[in-house]
Amino acid sequence: MTLRIAVLGTGLMGAPMAANLLEAGHRVTVWNRTRAKTEPLVARGAHAAQSPEQAAAEADAIVTMLESGPVVTSVLFDSGAAESLSPGALVIDMSSIPPATARDHATRLEASGAAHLDAPVSGGTVGAEAGSLAIMVGGRREDFDRAKDIFAALGRATLVGPHGAGQIAKLANQIIVGVTIGAVAEALLLAAAAGADPAAVREALRGGHAESRILEQHGQRMIDRAFLPGGRGQIHLKDMNTIVEAARDASIELPLSEATRELFQELVDGGGGDYDHSALLLALERRNAPARVGAAPDKLPARTPD
Repeated sequence: MTLRIAVLGTGLMGAPMAANLLEAGHRVTVWNRTRAKTEPLVARGAHAAQSPEQAAAEADAIVTMLESGPVVTSVLFDSGAAESLSPGALVIDMSSIPPATARDHATRLEASGAAHLDAPVSGGTVGAEAGSLAIMVGGRREDFDRAKDIFAALGRATLVGPHGAGQIAKLANQIIVGVTIGAVAEALLLAAAAGADPAAVREALRGGHAESRILEQHGQRMIDRAFLPGGRGQIHLKDMNTIVEAARDASIELPLSEATRELFQELVDGGGGDYDHSALLLALERRNAPARVGAAPDKLPARTPD
């Protein structure tokens, strides 16, 4: 079934997701704060909107992939996008935002006659490009069923509960990813500092109980010292802050998450907010100078507009 889909936010994740929706045969309208980031999609057949309001006006569904809760709120409600939605239109927010914010958005949209799903993702730019994202969805079953053709182009979707539950699942994901990145960084730094070859140690661990996608992909980035962003450190810090706040609200302690959050804060404070989150290694190395994983120069991103 061909749908009219507006994609708001065509950055590292949103652009390949919009491309996959085009490839699936949907009619896609794109908007991004930096217009140049929509041009490759226009060349592939998308229509570029001048504003979120214009993008939303004739859409059956809106997919948002934006940086934070306040940005999603601004784009949906301050720009006029929500007001321009057709009756019954479906808003699928695939950004990572606080669960309470997702529930508020759902309430406000449903009051105006639109439907809402919070559907954050995991898999990074590799998963976005391959259409293999893990999609964690909160909302009503009937709206989830309506979105299946959209999700099918992007990855594997699972309905995990009511509004906000998708964001809770994403926080659980980010705990595992963030803490594991920290664990891999510590393991490789120990190997290097104690006189072993960290690349050989990583290879020796592959296939055992320590095996993970993080060891495979992020561990290789640490060995190569290639910190061009797939997932940005600033975004993971935002998620770790939300995790710590959610734990406080639930009256529980998450000491590993708190320690990992501190390392991400150090990475960002040291200028690494736009680096890949595997650059958590750099914060750990600063604590332990002169210990370092390998002698290769760091490959770091050039600063570009949002």
